[in-house]
Amino acid sequence: MTTFRRWVAEWRPPFLSRAALWVPQWFYKSDAFNAPQEAPMAFPHPQQPSFLLASLKADSINKPFAQRCQDLVKVIEDFPAKELHAVFPWLVESIFGSLDGVLVGWNLRCLQGRVNPVEHSIAMEFLDPGGPMMKLVYKLQAEDYKFDFPVSYLPGPVKASIQERVLPDSPLYHNKVQFPPAGGLGLHLALNPFEYYMFFFALSLITQKPLPGALHVRTSDCAYFVLVDRYLSWFLPTEGSVLPPLSSSPGGPRPSPAPRTPAVPFASYGLHHTSLLKRHISHQTSVNADPASHEIWRSETLLQVFVEMWLHHYSLEMYQKMQSPHAKLEVLHYRLSVCSALHSPAQPSLQALHAHQESFMPTEEHVLVVRLLLKHLHAFANSLRPEQASPSAHSHAASPLEEFKRAAIPRFVQQKLYLFLQHCFGHWPLDASFRAVLEMWLSYLQPWRYAPEKQAQSSDSQARSVSERWAPFVQDNLLLYTKLFLGFLSRALRTDLVSPKNALMVFRVAKVFAQPSLAEMIQRGEQLFLEPELGIPHRQHRLFTAPALTGSFLSSWPPAISDTSFKVKSHVYSLEGQDCKYTPMFGPEVRTLVLRLAQLITQAKQTAKSLSDQYGESTASRSFLSWLGFGPADPNGSYPANDLDEMGQDSVRKTDEYLEKALECLCQVFRLSEAQLAQLTLALGTTQDESGKKQLPDCIVGEDGLILTPLGRYQIINGLRRFEVEYQGDSELQPIRSYEVASLVRLLFRLSSAINRRFAGQMAALCSRADFLGSFCRYHLLEPGLSDRHLLSPVGRGRAASRARGPRLSLRFLGSYRTLLSLLLAFFVASLFCVGPLLCTLLLTLGYVLYALAMTLLAERGKLHQP
Repeated sequence: MTTFRRWVAEWRPPFLSRAALWVPQWFYKSDAFNAPQEAPMAFPHPQQPSFLLASLKADSINKPFAQRCQDLVKVIEDFPAKELHAVFPWLVESIFGSLDGVLVGWNLRCLQGRVNPVEHSIAMEFLDPGGPMMKLVYKLQAEDYKFDFPVSYLPGPVKASIQERVLPDSPLYHNKVQFPPAGGLGLHLALNPFEYYMFFFALSLITQKPLPGALHVRTSDCAYFVLVDRYLSWFLPTEGSVLPPLSSSPGGPRPSPAPRTPAVPFASYGLHHTSLLKRHISHQTSVNADPASHEIWRSETLLQVFVEMWLHHYSLEMYQKMQSPHAKLEVLHYRLSVCSALHSPAQPSLQALHAHQESFMPTEEHVLVVRLLLKHLHAFANSLRPEQASPSAHSHAASPLEEFKRAAIPRFVQQKLYLFLQHCFGHWPLDASFRAVLEMWLSYLQPWRYAPEKQAQSSDSQARSVSERWAPFVQDNLLLYTKLFLGFLSRALRTDLVSPKNALMVFRVAKVFAQPSLAEMIQRGEQLFLEPELGIPHRQHRLFTAPALTGSFLSSWPPAISDTSFKVKSHVYSLEGQDCKYTPMFGPEVRTLVLRLAQLITQAKQTAKSLSDQYGESTASRSFLSWLGFGPADPNGSYPANDLDEMGQDSVRKTDEYLEKALECLCQVFRLSEAQLAQLTLALGTTQDESGKKQLPDCIVGEDGLILTPLGRYQIINGLRRFEVEYQGDSELQPIRSYEVASLVRLLFRLSSAINRRFAGQMAALCSRADFLGSFCRYHLLEPGLSDRHLLSPVGRGRAASRARGPRLSLRFLGSYRTLLSLLLAFFVASLFCVGPLLCTLLLTLGYVLYALAMTLLAERGKLHQP
């Protein structure tokens, strides 16, 4: 028995008024408690006053977390459902937070096992699918209690649809919408305890915003992520059947009934059916029914709630695209028939639809949780035995759980996931955080990774071809392969592929689509969709539905077109509308974009190599004396500070490796030849010049200098080429650098300016001498000629000629931290050998004079050898 359960067994509750609000002790230390501890409910619950609820609220913060858990466990076990009914909404809100985000509850998204192991363990045991909280849910479920949930907190499209008096297409909302009485606060749903609990649990992922101190929380370690995994494993089991609900009553387990609510007249904007599994259960007698039939509705409810709350978010354009002509006609008939109803008239359609256009952008945590759901759904659907998964097994003998496994993804998930991914592809920032969305998409595209035979394949290091048994899945999800790949291409063409993280994303997508046999399956699916529709009635008479039910609706169609072709067309038209314009993935348009991406990959490889070589040369050119400050000062005062330098040479190597493999995979998928790539590379002018250095952006010479061409602007925007920008003004007037002492630099500038004004004539005379002394003075008192710099504009040359400066003394190098540290180190070493400061200064001066003499001789010799 676990520690938590042992505490519960050994403990006896004190007086009831000492019971406390269930808010963890670890959360009191956070910023959330700057707000009042007790706030009103997000929406009222008109009930009789409850002494138990008042007692729980009265002592909400007087006990530690573990003791509060023990109190609540005893309360759940000892009190009847009639008393617990009033406590349940408050308890759910105190755990998951309010729907408006004001109350944060336990903040399960920040409760980590590594940081707070005790609180994490206790919370997980209480909220476990077999824990005390679920016992409370089942106790209330057995009495058929209902709880009000406001429609205003539902996802935007659902809220807009219900406010338009149109029932959403999900069976989750059927027979649950309640109109407000006179003077009421708005539409609400009448939910049973299990639905109410799951609504709050799912919405807390979106409504609860993370605290500022929770920026570095590991999602896989937080309590919310672990709970999602446990609920999925419990209610969507890959082995065996769904466990019956536990009951604390002495009579043993009691099946909780499925929800029963009176029907509400609503129009439907899609082809709605009653729940697939409930329809199956309704034809069975209560005596001979499979026990799983009474409980399978929990699995269906869990999946529908997760999908509706996490995936049902998209823009107005997508919402309108989903409105098929059949649905619009049905809505029109409904409006004509109920225009004189007792309830208030429906608001105008555009006004209702615009009501949900608030900008919704999922967080990375949201995307990671959805990925966990998709991975588990694949394992759940693939847990069917081969004989159960075959089309011949779709008969009346199939159990409800087997039917649910076959229908879960295509019926409940596919459409909303496609729209969710489209929204993310179109609105996510062009940065490395898109990796979370990318991995979620790739996880859905590869159900074979979560099949039972995957373990046997993992022993082979070589890439295995995708089995033919997955061809129906590829065809039924054709748009998620083809159109989303096109969306990824448009993103990849706008990103900086020199970045290792962006290069890795391109490689991941190319590697997945390059799996043997996958490209051929996608191409066959496109061919099936593009087959001519001979013998098929006009589209407006066809009601395409999700091909996930039984396939019996195909029996009345003429045999001129194959069933497989009809399923593919049904999939595309149900997601994109009857008048969609499909762009084939292996057509000329996409092939042109792939060739363009291949060109950018080649250019990015050259850019990475050029930056790596430039970094190596700049590192090698730094001598020891120049680091000590005795060499000529860098007029630009700059150091290599690009992304590759910050990440190191190892990241440069990884970038080149990712891009090279991505290019190989793209050539394999789209059958690109090396000749094509070489020709297009030359056409864009990406070759290097004879010296091996990177060329300037593509320009033309105008009257005022170089003018960028459209190709040159494209090269600069994508980081493929750049101008070498150098400081070409007065080196003494450069901005003070971070490695300089500001006050000392200003003081040295005033001193050197005074010396230059006082001895300007003498310095000019010395520099004009033709002997060795003149060369020595020119080496120290003259800057490098402006003609030696890369002046890229004729305007710059004219201005440079007017700014010719005579000889002068510069003492700015003495204001550098490096110079001061070097001098301090030299004096310290000299003191170890009993050398005084004056003698040390003389030695340093003598050493520098010898160094300057040698440099002057080298400079004079170089001039003699110049042509």
